[in-house]
Amino acid sequence: MNGSRQNRYQRNEVTMPWHAPAMPGGRAGRAPALYSRQSKVFGGFRRGMTAAWAACSAFEWVALGYLGLSSVLIVIFAENLAHPVRLLGAQALVASVILALCGTQARIGFRPSLCPTAAQKFWHFWRYWYPHLFFLFCFEELGHLVHLVSPGWRDAKLIAFDYWLTGVHPAIWLEQFATPARNDFMQFTYITYFTYLLALGGILYYRKDWRAYWSVMTYSAVGYSIGYVIAMLFPIESPWFSMAGSWHAELRGGPFTALINFIEHYGRVRGAAFPSEHVAGSFAALWGAWRHRRWLFWVMLPLVLCMCVSTVYGRYHYVADIFAGVITGTLGYCLGSWLMNKTAPAVSTNLECGSPLPSLRSETGFDGSTRSSSYDHHPTAFN
Repeated sequence: MNGSRQNRYQRNEVTMPWHAPAMPGGRAGRAPALYSRQSKVFGGFRRGMTAAWAACSAFEWVALGYLGLSSVLIVIFAENLAHPVRLLGAQALVASVILALCGTQARIGFRPSLCPTAAQKFWHFWRYWYPHLFFLFCFEELGHLVHLVSPGWRDAKLIAFDYWLTGVHPAIWLEQFATPARNDFMQFTYITYFTYLLALGGILYYRKDWRAYWSVMTYSAVGYSIGYVIAMLFPIESPWFSMAGSWHAELRGGPFTALINFIEHYGRVRGAAFPSEHVAGSFAALWGAWRHRRWLFWVMLPLVLCMCVSTVYGRYHYVADIFAGVITGTLGYCLGSWLMNKTAPAVSTNLECGSPLPSLRSETGFDGSTRSSSYDHHPTAFN
């Protein structure tokens, strides 16, 4: 084939129209339809994820940030874990549930003044109360993550610190004051930890003080997250394990002692003792009460202080754990307050619909003009 004939052949080849090969049953037209359906599915998923992310509050950003950070650590130190893939799957599932709750509650809305449906009440309730289950999940998960970075326990350092600070081993020294009545009182104050955030959150929820409610949850989320990360990097198993056999007898008491023994038997996590998450969570809630319900702060304060003593008295924590818990709980309050103030103007949600944060939004009038409105007329919005 000479040059001219080859050029004519290539030109003809380029100009020839292409036809999809005919397939049995007329399947030639199904590929575009399949691509169209796939694009709709992916487009709908992308829009749903965008809407769910837009519905997230500062609390969700902290929660998802913690899940993301811990997932990265799991990937980096996977060789130190028995089931890293299972842990990553659990974290992905929890993150998906959080986004689903935010997206669903934002989509269906919630307007108390318009007689909300049963479905709206259901999703609104879970949107606001799931943080308590999230905290429980993260704490129980620490039982698998305490040796993520370091394979051994570091209790000797805290035992030495406590002895340097007090001149005794506090958990052993306090045994001289043990009586059944005193033991039961201490176990009662220890159990009160579980009520602080529930009580404060319940009051704010009942009063429909949505901003204060999510502020308190954010304080707790930041404080807990700091403590969780420290527990992964600095594994402490607590005096209950490291000093077992150093005391003369068990702490026997009444019904509260029996209750705490039941809880510890089925929910105890070996490790994650430093900082004390009991103290961190209690102080985050205590500072939240100080800011949003001052009268409740004075009710909680003596119980929280007794609870701090009970953590050492009951042989659950070192004194160093208590100091670290106070610091992380206070940091949670400070950083959480800053985060709420920083993000409030950026969250375009409606306070009346039960959304987490008040904000400025644009409204279109009958004349087509756009005006900005705020929720300053809600007296509880910025309490």
